[in-house]
Amino acid sequence: MFSLAGWYSEREIDVNYMVHGRPRLVTAAFGTEVRVKRGWQPEAADVIIVPGGGRPGEPGIWAEIENGALPSALAAAPRSRLIMSSLCTGAVLLAVAGLVDGRPCTTHTVAKQQLTSRGGIVKNARVVDDGDLVTAAGITSGLDLGLHLVKRLLGADVAIRVEGALEFQARGTVWTQ
Repeated sequence: MFSLAGWYSEREIDVNYMVHGRPRLVTAAFGTEVRVKRGWQPEAADVIIVPGGGRPGEPGIWAEIENGALPSALAAAPRSRLIMSSLCTGAVLLAVAGLVDGRPCTTHTVAKQQLTSRGGIVKNARVVDDGDLVTAAGITSGLDLGLHLVKRLLGADVAIRVEGALEFQARGTVWTQ
Protein backbone atom coordinates (compact mmCIF):
# COMPACT_ATOMS: atom_id res chain seq x y z
CA MET A 1 0.00 0.00 0.00
CA PHE A 2 2.80 2.43 0.83
CA SER A 3 4.62 1.65 -2.41
CA LEU A 4 1.38 2.32 -4.31
CA ALA A 5 0.98 5.58 -2.39
CA GLY A 6 4.40 6.58 -3.71
CA TRP A 7 2.99 6.55 -7.24
CA TYR A 8 0.43 9.17 -6.25
CA SER A 9 2.51 11.32 -3.93
CA GLU A 10 5.05 14.02 -4.67
CA ARG A 11 6.93 12.79 -1.61
CA GLU A 12 9.42 9.96 -2.14
CA ILE A 13 8.36 6.81 -0.36
CA ASP A 14 10.94 4.21 0.66
CA VAL A 15 9.34 0.97 1.82
CA ASN A 16 11.52 -1.71 3.39
CA TYR A 17 11.16 -4.79 5.47
CA MET A 18 13.40 -4.65 8.51
CA VAL A 19 14.37 -7.45 10.87
CA HIS A 20 16.04 -7.41 14.25
CA GLY A 21 19.57 -8.70 13.77
CA ARG A 22 21.14 -9.45 10.43
CA PRO A 23 19.15 -9.55 7.16
CA ARG A 24 17.82 -13.03 6.49
CA LEU A 25 14.94 -15.18 5.33
CA VAL A 26 12.11 -14.90 7.85
CA THR A 27 9.50 -17.60 8.22
CA ALA A 28 6.19 -16.10 9.23
CA ALA A 29 3.05 -17.72 10.57
CA PHE A 30 1.65 -20.44 8.29
CA GLY A 31 5.06 -20.88 6.63
CA THR A 32 5.21 -17.76 4.47
CA GLU A 33 8.84 -16.86 3.81
CA VAL A 34 10.01 -13.28 3.35
CA ARG A 35 13.56 -12.34 2.39
CA VAL A 36 14.42 -9.31 4.50
CA LYS A 37 17.35 -7.29 3.17
CA ARG A 38 17.63 -4.69 5.92
CA GLY A 39 18.78 -5.18 9.47
CA TRP A 40 17.46 -3.27 12.46
CA GLN A 41 17.58 0.47 11.66
CA PRO A 42 14.66 2.16 13.43
CA GLU A 43 16.45 5.51 13.26
CA ALA A 44 16.02 5.39 9.45
CA ALA A 45 12.24 4.88 9.63
CA ASP A 46 9.28 7.21 9.93
CA VAL A 47 6.91 4.30 10.63
CA ILE A 48 7.53 0.79 11.91
CA ILE A 49 4.67 -1.66 11.50
CA VAL A 50 4.97 -4.73 13.71
CA PRO A 51 3.00 -7.64 12.25
CA GLY A 52 1.30 -10.27 14.35
CA GLY A 53 0.50 -13.90 13.87
CA GLY A 54 1.63 -17.28 15.03
CA ARG A 55 0.79 -19.73 17.73
CA PRO A 56 2.87 -20.84 20.71
CA GLY A 57 5.68 -23.11 19.57
CA GLU A 58 5.64 -21.77 15.99
CA PRO A 59 7.21 -18.75 14.26
CA GLY A 60 5.42 -15.53 15.10
CA ILE A 61 4.94 -13.15 17.99
CA TRP A 62 5.05 -15.79 20.74
CA ALA A 63 8.48 -16.99 19.58
CA GLU A 64 9.65 -13.35 19.46
CA ILE A 65 8.30 -12.71 22.95
CA GLU A 66 10.02 -15.82 24.27
CA ASN A 67 13.31 -14.83 22.61
CA GLY A 68 13.06 -11.30 24.03
CA ALA A 69 15.39 -9.58 21.56
CA LEU A 70 12.71 -7.90 19.43
CA PRO A 71 10.67 -6.52 22.35
CA SER A 72 13.91 -5.08 23.80
CA ALA A 73 14.83 -3.53 20.47
CA LEU A 74 11.34 -2.03 20.08
CA ALA A 75 11.55 -0.56 23.58
CA ALA A 76 14.94 1.01 22.78
CA ALA A 77 13.96 2.44 19.37
CA PRO A 78 14.41 6.22 19.11
CA ARG A 79 11.05 7.90 19.71
CA SER A 80 11.61 11.45 18.46
CA ARG A 81 9.67 11.21 15.18
CA LEU A 82 8.89 7.53 14.86
CA ILE A 83 5.35 6.20 14.59
CA MET A 84 5.22 2.75 16.13
CA SER A 85 2.41 0.73 14.66
CA SER A 86 1.10 -2.81 14.78
CA LEU A 87 -1.24 -5.10 12.96
CA CYS A 88 -3.19 -7.89 14.61
CA THR A 89 -1.34 -9.48 17.53
CA GLY A 90 1.74 -7.38 16.82
CA ALA A 91 0.25 -5.10 19.49
CA VAL A 92 1.08 -7.77 22.07
CA LEU A 93 4.76 -7.46 21.05
CA LEU A 94 4.47 -3.71 21.55
CA ALA A 95 2.91 -4.36 24.97
CA VAL A 96 5.76 -6.65 26.00
CA ALA A 97 8.10 -3.82 24.95
CA GLY A 98 6.20 -1.48 27.31
CA LEU A 99 4.90 0.73 24.49
CA VAL A 100 1.14 0.45 25.08
CA ASP A 101 1.09 0.80 28.87
CA GLY A 102 -1.88 3.00 29.79
CA ARG A 103 -2.53 3.86 26.14
CA PRO A 104 -5.50 3.26 23.85
CA CYS A 105 -4.81 0.43 21.39
CA THR A 106 -6.37 -2.56 19.67
CA THR A 107 -5.49 -6.05 18.45
CA HIS A 108 -7.08 -9.18 17.04
CA THR A 109 -10.17 -10.29 18.95
CA VAL A 110 -8.45 -13.39 20.36
CA ALA A 111 -5.71 -11.26 21.98
CA LYS A 112 -7.68 -8.34 23.41
CA GLN A 113 -7.65 -9.79 26.94
CA GLN A 114 -3.91 -10.47 26.62
CA LEU A 115 -3.34 -6.85 25.55
CA THR A 116 -5.46 -5.54 28.43
CA SER A 117 -3.58 -7.67 30.94
CA ARG A 118 -0.31 -6.21 29.62
CA GLY A 119 -1.39 -2.62 30.25
CA GLY A 120 -3.18 -1.54 27.07
CA ILE A 121 -6.48 0.30 27.12
CA VAL A 122 -8.20 -1.76 24.44
CA LYS A 123 -10.68 -0.03 22.15
CA ASN A 124 -13.09 -2.01 19.99
CA ALA A 125 -12.05 -0.32 16.76
CA ARG A 126 -10.34 -1.52 13.59
CA VAL A 127 -7.68 1.21 13.93
CA VAL A 128 -6.67 3.16 17.02
CA ASP A 129 -4.49 6.26 16.51
CA ASP A 130 -2.85 7.59 19.67
CA GLY A 131 -0.27 9.85 18.04
CA ASP A 132 3.03 7.98 17.88
CA LEU A 133 1.23 4.66 18.54
CA VAL A 134 -1.17 3.40 15.86
CA THR A 135 -2.59 -0.11 16.19
CA ALA A 136 -4.93 -2.18 14.04
CA ALA A 137 -7.18 -5.07 14.99
CA GLY A 138 -7.30 -8.39 13.15
CA ILE A 139 -5.99 -9.36 9.76
CA THR A 140 -8.06 -7.36 7.23
CA SER A 141 -7.95 -4.22 9.35
CA GLY A 142 -4.37 -3.92 8.09
CA LEU A 143 -5.82 -2.39 4.93
CA ASP A 144 -7.60 0.20 7.07
CA LEU A 145 -4.36 0.82 8.96
CA GLY A 146 -2.44 1.36 5.75
CA LEU A 147 -5.02 3.77 4.33
CA HIS A 148 -5.17 5.67 7.60
CA LEU A 149 -1.39 6.08 7.72
CA VAL A 150 -1.28 7.09 4.04
CA LYS A 151 -3.95 9.73 4.71
CA ARG A 152 -2.22 10.95 7.85
CA LEU A 153 1.27 11.15 6.32
CA LEU A 154 0.57 11.93 2.66
CA GLY A 155 -2.88 13.49 2.64
CA ALA A 156 -6.46 12.61 1.78
CA ASP A 157 -5.99 12.99 -1.97
CA VAL A 158 -3.28 10.32 -2.03
CA ALA A 159 -5.33 8.03 0.24
CA ILE A 160 -8.38 8.37 -2.03
CA ARG A 161 -6.32 7.44 -5.08
CA VAL A 162 -4.80 4.44 -3.29
CA GLU A 163 -8.25 3.35 -2.12
CA GLY A 164 -9.51 3.57 -5.72
CA ALA A 165 -6.55 1.65 -7.13
CA LEU A 166 -7.05 -1.11 -4.57
CA GLU A 167 -10.83 -1.08 -5.08
CA PHE A 168 -11.14 -1.12 -1.31
CA GLN A 169 -13.13 1.16 0.96
CA ALA A 170 -11.97 1.67 4.52
CA ARG A 171 -14.32 0.26 7.15
CA GLY A 172 -15.32 1.80 10.43
CA THR A 173 -14.18 4.85 12.32
CA VAL A 174 -10.54 5.29 13.27
CA TRP A 175 -10.45 5.81 17.03
CA THR A 176 -8.47 8.92 17.95
CA GLN A 177 -8.15 11.07 21.07
